[in-house]
Amino acid sequence: MLTDIGYISPRFIWLILIIAFTLIEVLTLGLTTIWFAIAALIMFFISFLPIPLVYQLIIFLAIAAALLIFTRPIAVKKFKTGRVKTNVDSLAGQHALVTKQIGEFDTGEVKVNGQVWSACSEDSTVINEGTKCEVVRIEGVHAIVRPLSVSEQV
Repeated sequence: MLTDIGYISPRFIWLILIIAFTLIEVLTLGLTTIWFAIAALIMFFISFLPIPLVYQLIIFLAIAAALLIFTRPIAVKKFKTGRVKTNVDSLAGQHALVTKQIGEFDTGEVKVNGQVWSACSEDSTVINEGTKCEVVRIEGVHAIVRPLSVSEQV
């Protein structure tokens, strides 16, 4: 490639791309541009072969796409990036015990993992004290629950 400063080697281009993609990955931590950095690293070594730059770009895109498609899901699962469940988020699906009757129009209380929560019934039914139930979701400071069937209580 000719410029006013002279010929720029493809190896130099790949080196710049390695640094750029790595910096972007460090700043974003999205496990996306790292695959492009790895592909650029591979292309840095391939650039020592007498392959025209156009074909190098095609090879780069193929390697980056393959890495992104096939290895990113494994890496995301391994590093568990993304949304981390908080204590409140982890309550959904947990079993709870009604400690104060939940009325049709009144809130009651449930005990979940040793913590007492104000609770409302999912479908506005009365749930008596001592009934086992499941936390459907958390809305504000209230646990929304549904009673467990007999087969689910085992």
